[in-house]
Amino acid sequence: MKRLSHIVIFITASTDEEAKKIANALLNKKKAACVNILPGVHSLFWWQGGIDSASEVLLIVKTEEHLLDDVVKLVKELHGYSVPEIIALPIIGGNQEYLKWVSESIGNKE
Repeated sequence: MKRLSHIVIFITASTDEEAKKIANALLNKKKAACVNILPGVHSLFWWQGGIDSASEVLLIVKTEEHLLDDVVKLVKELHGYSVPEIIALPIIGGNQEYLKWVSESIGNKE
């Protein structure tokens, strides 16, 4: 069996509504198999020369690496931030049945 390159993508959103809009778009367009939405994230960050803070919502997206550019494009179209956080990390292992489900959920039958 060919090993697929699964990834997890972290995206922060300003509101629960924005997070749900992004999650639904990713799922409906088969760019993600699963999106977890975690409210109540307090972020501290550098912005425009100073330290800023915000209450945010974190999305955790499970997908495959070949869809990353599509995810970034879609999120940037829907997101209210001028520079949204969209960062991807490789999945180096895990439950192979779950990873197979991720692939099948986005239409990859390999």
